[in-house]
Amino acid sequence: MRFHLALTLQALWTGVCQAAMQHYPAAWGHYDVCKSQVYSEEGLTWDYMACQPEAADMTQYLKVTLDPPNITCGDPPETYCALENPYMCNNECDATTDELAHPPELMFDTEGRNPTTFWQSTSWKKYPKALLVNITLSWNKTIELTDDIVLTFESGRPEQMVLEKSLDYGRSWQPYQFYATDCLDAFTMEPKTVQDLTQHTLLDIICTEDYSRGYVWKNDKTVRFEIKDRFALFAGPRLHNMASLYGQLDTTKNLRDFFTITDLRVRLLRPATGATMVDENNLSRYFYAISDIKVQGRCKCNLHANSCVYDKEKLSCECEHNTTGPDCGRCKKSYQGRAWSAGSYLPIPKGTANTCIPSNIGPVNCECFGHSKRCSYIELLNTVICVSCKHNTRGQHCQLCKLGYYRNASAEPDDENVCIARVCDNELLRCQNGGVCVNNVRCSCPSDYSGLLCENPRCESELGGCRGPDSGQAPLTPASLPGLLLLLLLLGSALLREASCWPALL
Repeated sequence: MRFHLALTLQALWTGVCQAAMQHYPAAWGHYDVCKSQVYSEEGLTWDYMACQPEAADMTQYLKVTLDPPNITCGDPPETYCALENPYMCNNECDATTDELAHPPELMFDTEGRNPTTFWQSTSWKKYPKALLVNITLSWNKTIELTDDIVLTFESGRPEQMVLEKSLDYGRSWQPYQFYATDCLDAFTMEPKTVQDLTQHTLLDIICTEDYSRGYVWKNDKTVRFEIKDRFALFAGPRLHNMASLYGQLDTTKNLRDFFTITDLRVRLLRPATGATMVDENNLSRYFYAISDIKVQGRCKCNLHANSCVYDKEKLSCECEHNTTGPDCGRCKKSYQGRAWSAGSYLPIPKGTANTCIPSNIGPVNCECFGHSKRCSYIELLNTVICVSCKHNTRGQHCQLCKLGYYRNASAEPDDENVCIARVCDNELLRCQNGGVCVNNVRCSCPSDYSGLLCENPRCESELGGCRGPDSGQAPLTPASLPGLLLLLLLLGSALLREASCWPALL
């Protein structure tokens, strides 16, 4: 009864999960659940899954630094001219006045204010010396990018710029993308666009002229690093096949790292000039100004957490699967029974959790008496159980027999025939006509019935036939047996009756 109830509850749980999956077809793509409780033959257990936090606006958690540090305008106060009109010089920057100050924090404030808020650099007063600015965004945490990086310039878009990334908290840098009005002249690179990339060249670093060439900044002020277009190489134009993308992130070397960062650096190398020649008599026309930077992503937790907390100006994963560390990058102290491993997106849709197991229960202690080669750690019970027991066994160590099978007393625990089919059962009244089941092995029949389940009326020679209304058997007479066989049968019967074993053995 308990077994059938467990199966019913399990089927109900499965049905609820399937219904939820149908109602929210894209939900699996987030891997936002680390574990769920399921019913099995062993009762209520945990089913572990790969998981990751939801994507968010990561600019609310960053620290911004500028190099050189005194590159922000306003100290001393300065007046600027419009790029498109050198005679319109009524824009003032003064760091001592809130309304006229343009500190770097204004690159990340809430948009929609009027007038627009923005950071602004000093003007190109030292021309022809290059006007160089490094803007570094640091998270002190590994994050994974999930959408385009977008910079919105309030001035003209730079004529030369490099976007760089770091994976080691700013100790080393590598280029993400180059931007220029003339890629060959600026960086000795052939100009390309993301549309020129393929699945095999996705990791190539390119120089693009799309965001710098031509004096069109009034129509479009943004500069992008196209994350979604790269995703689309695997997931399709509208990212409808995320299963393919997740599969590639799991199997393609360095692909996941390509979208992973700890820091971003924007290197501004040459401001917009709006013409082929710089007006040296009016250098206050040339400067950098950024009103918004968007960085969409999630904490990297190695598929071992579905939430990330921001505490004391620091991001940290809330690790599951007995892992720990800011990125869930190692097993807890007492759960190092095997080497730590990141979770896997595969198989879709739940992935593989690769849960850390207790130190004192490693793979070699996975004791299943040879009936299974796989174990799973059950956090609720703080123990390890054998998975997929074979040879009709079940239990934590495959030490029990499945329902419908009984323990073969003559076999060792690791014998493949340790559990054999159930002959009889008193609870289910398998023995017929008043028979009693003995050790699930045989039926002890009443004196007037025989057979494996006491299903046959017994024939007694002294009565001249078989008892029972439906026997239909011919009478047993001495003439029907050869003399020698009859003699052996009578001799055996006498010996058995002396040992009081006749009813039990027939």
